[in-house]
Amino acid sequence: MTATDDTTDPELRQLYADFESENLNPLWTQLGDLMPMAPASRAVPFVWKWSTLYPLAQRAGDLVPVGRGGERRAIALANPGLGGVPYVTPTLWAAIQYLGPKETAPEHRHAQNAFRFVVEGEGVWTVVNGDPVAMRRGDFLLTPGWNFHGHHNETDQPMAWIDGLDIPFVHYTDTGFFEFGSDGVTDEGTPDISRSERLWAHPGLRPLVGLDRQTSSPIACYRWEHTDRALTEQLALEDEGHAATPEPGHAAIRYTNPTTGGDVMPTIRAEFHRLRAGAHTRPRRDVGSTVFQVFEGQGRFLLGGTEHLVGKGDMIVVPSWVEWSLSTDEGVDLFAFSDAPIVERLHFNRTHVSEGA
Repeated sequence: MTATDDTTDPELRQLYADFESENLNPLWTQLGDLMPMAPASRAVPFVWKWSTLYPLAQRAGDLVPVGRGGERRAIALANPGLGGVPYVTPTLWAAIQYLGPKETAPEHRHAQNAFRFVVEGEGVWTVVNGDPVAMRRGDFLLTPGWNFHGHHNETDQPMAWIDGLDIPFVHYTDTGFFEFGSDGVTDEGTPDISRSERLWAHPGLRPLVGLDRQTSSPIACYRWEHTDRALTEQLALEDEGHAATPEPGHAAIRYTNPTTGGDVMPTIRAEFHRLRAGAHTRPRRDVGSTVFQVFEGQGRFLLGGTEHLVGKGDMIVVPSWVEWSLSTDEGVDLFAFSDAPIVERLHFNRTHVSEGA
């Protein structure tokens, strides 16, 4: 007999009934689901258009207050393959957050690691453990787990950005904690540069305080001017004949923790990619999931065999082991975040890169 036999044996039927009554489940009836030949995520490749996301966030800003209780006017991206849960992948959460003129989102903290990336706008300060951090276009900002944080908008204009967290991973591992903080923010200052940047954000230089390895990066914000300069120089070096880019016409950087040289947070990797006009990436598959947001320009994402034209603000999810590639006629900049630190720490990481275009 095999596991796929359709049997009418009453003793076998009774065996299965007894399994069920005792909360048992035989492996031989579900091996293909539990141990697939390759990763088969329930999450599906998908593209959310900024032209749809932002107007919906504006409507929420008109109708939904921000404050204690709801805490944040954040609208999560719900992957269509995950049955309606507010997760972009089985391990990652992504949302557009919208803060209206002169509004304040009160402080709280949670075990989940979080970041913010700004595709447009300025005028909001996020306050992380009492340190006010200006948010501007192209900036990548960290809120590591268990850091108190709130946001305040000092302008007469609304502002929106994306949030990324490891909420699904923390939920499935039953490791989450949450605590309310101040009903406002603990420091309403509006400095151009945060205290953490003044101490830590100097290229190749490390202060002699805090010489221990820190789980998450102590840098509160990675500024766009530094990211842009690094990408520009990579492509300039490539033009001069030097090996400075991972692929022809493709510059890329990874945001790092200066105390370890590793990822900025233990569960989230963040990168920025720039493809010059006419460039393309090789098709690839990775164990683990990645979310992209187009920062500038236009490109064509090939996701699992389906092509998507993407532009500024659009968000793209690539589930585990889905083949993807990117090409552009005019040039494109993209922010990316993934669950790679989790996958690599567990030694489940695997990548396949095709030779073809």
